[in-house]
Amino acid sequence: MSTERVKAGIIMGSKSDLHIMQDAADIFKEFGVEFEMTVVSAHRTPERMFEYAKNAASRGLKVIIAGAGGAAHLPGMVASITTLPVIGVPVKSSNSIDGWDSILSILQMPNGIPVATVALNAAKNAGLLAVQILATADDSLGLKMQAYKDELRKKVEESAAELEG
Repeated sequence: MSTERVKAGIIMGSKSDLHIMQDAADIFKEFGVEFEMTVVSAHRTPERMFEYAKNAASRGLKVIIAGAGGAAHLPGMVASITTLPVIGVPVKSSNSIDGWDSILSILQMPNGIPVATVALNAAKNAGLLAVQILATADDSLGLKMQAYKDELRKKVEESAAELEG
């Protein structure tokens, strides 16, 4: 994959988060968004995290999705280093307190370091939000997003017609 075409990054604190974060990758594939995906741990590889965040924009990234469980510092630490939008995905990990530790770690960022936060394990929504962010500068992505939302509306209308009909 040519890094010149990569628009989005998906990072996670551990490979064990892949089963959740794959949903964001699947959305990018569906919308034709070039992306990269890797493991970057805020706690175990802080230098790798710093380099990733510091160089993301110069490598062509426009948005970063960061998933993490437990203390979940990855999204906030990345957001503190880059000027790119960061979308945090709280992941319910094996050592989690029902995911609340991850949710609050990502959600409760101090003023000046925003992280958009989606629901627990909601990497699909993170992917969709990233596509919407990218669509502000890409009309073709905007049209694809409109078609996606039209399809959602159509499915609800069909369900309603079945129940009412």
